This record gives sequence, structure tokens and C-alpha cells, in this order.
Amino acid sequence: MAAVAAGVVAGGLVAPALPAVAAQCLGAGTVAAGVPGELRAYSPERLAGLATGAGVRVAVIDSGVDVRHPQLTGRVAAGRDLLHGAPDGRRDCVGHGTAVAGIIAGLPDGGTGVRGLAPGATIIPVRVTEDTDTRGQQQIPRSRSSADTFAEAIRWAAGPAGADVINISLVMDEPDPAVRDAIAAAVRTGAVVVAAAGNGGADAPVAYPAGFPGVVGVGAVTADGVLADYSQPGTQVDIAAFGDQVTVLSPVRGHRAVQGTSFAAPFVSATAALLRERYPADSAEEIVDRLLRSADPAPGGARSARYGVGLLNPYRALTEAAGPVVAAVPEGPVAPVAAPGRDTAWQRAGVFTAGGAALAVLAGLVAVVVSRGRRRGWRAAADTHRHDQMPG
Repeated sequence: MAAVAAGVVAGGLVAPALPAVAAQCLGAGTVAAGVPGELRAYSPERLAGLATGAGVRVAVIDSGVDVRHPQLTGRVAAGRDLLHGAPDGRRDCVGHGTAVAGIIAGLPDGGTGVRGLAPGATIIPVRVTEDTDTRGQQQIPRSRSSADTFAEAIRWAAGPAGADVINISLVMDEPDPAVRDAIAAAVRTGAVVVAAAGNGGADAPVAYPAGFPGVVGVGAVTADGVLADYSQPGTQVDIAAFGDQVTVLSPVRGHRAVQGTSFAAPFVSATAALLRERYPADSAEEIVDRLLRSADPAPGGARSARYGVGLLNPYRALTEAAGPVVAAVPEGPVAPVAAPGRDTAWQRAGVFTAGGAALAVLAGLVAVVVSRGRRRGWRAAADTHRHDQMPG
């Protein structure tokens, strides 16, 4: 849960224990030419032949969504602004919710390779925060009312808004009862609830709402396919996805580089939206089962506190029948596929180490997949010169 929201409080949503500063609205970013490494791995153009998320409603409970971005044209419903009691969540000062929405439903654009995995889905923005701390991280005020507002956002998304998938890139450090009950109600309605696992690092406690029953908790891996040092391990982690040096939509237009479990979670939410379209008769439980059983095994055992069941594989989720969970390979160092380079994203990708792995090039690009039961290769990378990073 949150790159821009990691931190804190009893009885309220987590926020970093740092001095807060007034939110400063982000401006437009620079248009990113080419295809980012994470999208080379997930290959959205290949997924589009199977599903686009058409007809699926994805609630983004976050800082709102800036609909001025051309890659979100026609993709964002009015939603709600619970910060101001307004019936429209289509504004975003800090850019966090816009980034999340773009990962899910950003439209293809001829001038860039940045796009969402489920561009046919409809985003429902539910605005609950816009505060930032001194490190630029998003936070929710530490109060009973903020937790109640968060619970209200979840209930509204699953009820009146009719969300099929709910993405939550915010974190709590305690299992607030109002939020727990709202999550339980959302799960009963049949919504797939996805939440970031937290950015507190190895020593942080279990994060919520990822830690609640029925929620898919998502950790973040780097371009080399290993857990990011800030990604919070624990029982709340069900699966991992790329979350480090991810290229996302900026407010207004253009793109920026971000990192955090906040931005790993929407890749899972987008895949859930694709599955909702492709398998409309499946229950939410069956959709989650497809997500988890199709994951590429990662180091740490069949299920670990670091990676959950493994690394998200959208193509396998859409094409393979759900079989038994595959045991992961033993923990080990990451062996580079190619020498580090500055000019091409694929040169910075790596593969999980295990005995006797066989590599295959995915879609003629960079995503490397190893046969089931062996190590999996992951290709994604970030331009080492990218700046303007927004922690997630």
C-alpha cells in the first residue's frame, strides 16, 4: 500500500511519522518515449488480444484522479470526493491516484509506450487524502474521523458505485474495526479487493487493510525481480509485482518515475479487471485464485512473507487453467541476464537463481519466463537517468 502513504497510526490510516507539510500540486511531467521495462515484461499489447477490462469498474481509493491527462480521456467516472463531501473525485493535487489509475486504465498513445494493462476498464475515483510529508509521501491524518472516512469510501465503492475491483494504495498499521467491517462487506458483495503491502521495510508490523481476510496484499519488486528494500514483508503479502522505478501518468500530461507498493498494487488490480472481463461467470474468489495460482514462483518457498505466492504474471492468469500452486525455488542471489547498461531497459533485467533454469524470450522482447517449478526470469528496468521520482 503505499508508496506515498506508508507509515502510521493507531486508530487511523498509516502515515509516515514525519512532519507534515501542505500539499503542493504537481505539474505536468515529461512524455516518456519508448516502452518502460515493467510493460515490456507485462506486455499489455499481448494482453489486449485476450481482454481489455471492458465493462469492468475499478474503484481507486486514493487522492483523486486528474482527468485532464489525455491518456485517461473517457476512462474516469465522477466518483466521489470525501475530503470535501463533493460528488466528483476527478481532481488530484499530489498525483498519486492519477498514477495508480494510469497503471490500471491508461490509454495507448502513439507518442509513448506508457499505457495501462486494462485500458477498457472504467476508473471510479474515491478521494480520501491529498496530504504529503517532508519526503513527498502521501498521508492520511491521524484521527478517528479519517479512519471512518476511509471505511465510508470502501463501503461506497462496493455498494452504490458498483465496483468490481477496489484498489487501495493506502496503509494502516492497526486493524481498525470500522475499516475491517467495510472490507468484509465489500468482499461479501463480490468485489476483488487489492491493497498495497506497505513501505515500512523488513521490521514493520503487518499492514492493513492488506492484512484483512479476503484482501489481496501486494509487495513490490525491483527491475531485477527481487523484493524492494522498502517493501513490507508479512502475512499480508499474497503476491508481488513491479513497483520500483515504474513509469506512470503525471497530472495534466506526461509521465514520471515512481516507486512503492502503492504502484505494485494497481498492476494486480488491472489483471483482476482483465480476468473479470474474460471470465465473467467467475466469482471474486475464483478470480483471486487465478491470480495467485498463475504467479511465477519466487525465492522463499511455496509461499513466503516476502513474495507471497510469487510474482504476478498477467498473461498466464488469462490463459492458463488454475492448477496447483507451484513450489518456489530456494532463496538465492540474483544472476544478471545481461551486463548493466544505461541505454536499454532490457539490459538491467535479471532472473531468479535456481538450478538448471531454461530461459525463453517473451514476445520477442525482454520478459523471461522459466518453465514451471524452476526459476522465473523477470525483465523490467528503469532508465538510470530518470528523475522526478515520487515515492509510493
